[in-house]
Amino acid sequence: MTATTSRRVLLAAPRGYCAGVDRAVIAVEKALEQYGAPVYVRHEIVHNKYVVQTLERKGAIFVERTEEVPPGSIVMFSAHGVAPVVHEEAARGRLATIDATCPLVTKVHKEAVRFANEDYDILLIGHEGHEEVIGTSGEAPDHITLVDGPGDVEKVEVRDPSKVVWLSQTTLSVDETMETVDALKEKFPLLVSPPSDDICYATQNRQLAVKQMGAEAELVIVVGSRNSSNSVRLVEVAKLAGARASYLVDFADEIDEAWLEGVSTVGVTSGASVPEVLVEQVLEWLAARGFEDVEIVKAAEESITFSLPKELRRDLRAEAAELMRGGTSEG
Repeated sequence: MTATTSRRVLLAAPRGYCAGVDRAVIAVEKALEQYGAPVYVRHEIVHNKYVVQTLERKGAIFVERTEEVPPGSIVMFSAHGVAPVVHEEAARGRLATIDATCPLVTKVHKEAVRFANEDYDILLIGHEGHEEVIGTSGEAPDHITLVDGPGDVEKVEVRDPSKVVWLSQTTLSVDETMETVDALKEKFPLLVSPPSDDICYATQNRQLAVKQMGAEAELVIVVGSRNSSNSVRLVEVAKLAGARASYLVDFADEIDEAWLEGVSTVGVTSGASVPEVLVEQVLEWLAARGFEDVEIVKAAEESITFSLPKELRRDLRAEAAELMRGGTSEG
């Protein structure tokens, strides 16, 4: 790269937390303020290493299984949602619970229950093992079949091809989901679509911005964690949109200077669970290497907000004590 080469950054907007992530993170912080440490969280509250580490320093304890939480404690369910069996485990373990499931995920859970009650076969488009998929599948395990991409469609079997509906994991790529839907419709022409799009608005907005920048940026840096489905998708979307290379990093110091060789335009975006401070650090890192000109690529305005979990309006420590005495808790 010569000294006269124009260097610029295309910064995707929106950025920062989406409403569901913001709600979940604030819920953990509020619970710690109201009840003191520890507050247990079943699985990572959101898929971001920095957020998890920050909350751990404040007194949150992250566990993979409900059984790891001591009786009489407060446990919070993550933004990805949990299956009904997890609520039952918490009750048996005499735990006071806070449900921080993203309302958009809750909507998919309710759709799964409704279609199961109407005796539909439900084809859930998503990635095997993802917490959100596990939670949704648990709502109607006898009715739900996981479809992990177009390659899974051929082996899908249903009881009645006239009573089949598709739902999806909220953090998938829009293009990936619709490719699978198209393949399913070829096999099941009477396939019913959900009453509203299941893909998270924040996921769609970020993907749209990356598509806009991909044709111009030789390199796209996605700030996000490797276990964040929507962040991983952004890397794929950037490459499909025309970027020569795209990489996922948790922190600015993970960027390899070799990636900048021959690059005049760098795109920067972030997953829906990434705090703005991490994006700012990437911009500072790039500015120190000559990429000081920042242009905003705006795909949409995000003004959605969600109220905090209703459980934070109750005295959960008193509820936990009552559970330890063998009483019952009003849900």
